Amino acid sequence: MRSAKVAGLLLAAGEGARLGTPKALVEYAGERLVDRGVRLLEEGGCHPVVVVLGAATVQVRGAVTVRNPDWASGMGSSLRVGLAALPREAESVVIALVDQPFIGPGAVRALIASGAGLAVATYEGKRRNPVLIAREHFAEVAELAVGDVGARPFMKAHPELVTEVPCDEHGDPADIDTPQDLRLLEPHLESQ
Repeated sequence: MRSAKVAGLLLAAGEGARLGTPKALVEYAGERLVDRGVRLLEEGGCHPVVVVLGAATVQVRGAVTVRNPDWASGMGSSLRVGLAALPREAESVVIALVDQPFIGPGAVRALIASGAGLAVATYEGKRRNPVLIAREHFAEVAELAVGDVGARPFMKAHPELVTEVPCDEHGDPADIDTPQDLRLLEPHLESQ
């Protein structure tokens, strides 16, 4: 189920200050988190996949990479760079974060299947990632994405547009931020 109309955007520019290494480079089950994120979006039905890099410059197979020169300012600038890099034919985009390796492609498929112009995955009723945004919202999302926030300010400003999509069965939204969080990888490795 691939659609040229739904692009994927993986935000992977951070330096991983608390982790001690850029998260994109962390390996899990023999795969870098950046490659795992690309695979998540591809298998979920997104094409093409754009990866925003910054602190680390790496080759990423199967994706278009763009560099955020202002990556240190936070996620907002990476979201703006990524939205600007999407092809014109992309009618919407599913945005994922590189540091959430336990989310499965079913979450991406569920967002796309919702048919919504603004959809957010929920886990145990809480909004997390990924998020789907229709092109008509790109400009305002980019305008409101400042500092270390992404689409949250836009969703807060337009609650009537948000469709929540339960994704509990499609993975775990835990993110990897610290060396202690790396221990989260171990039980997931054992269950694979």
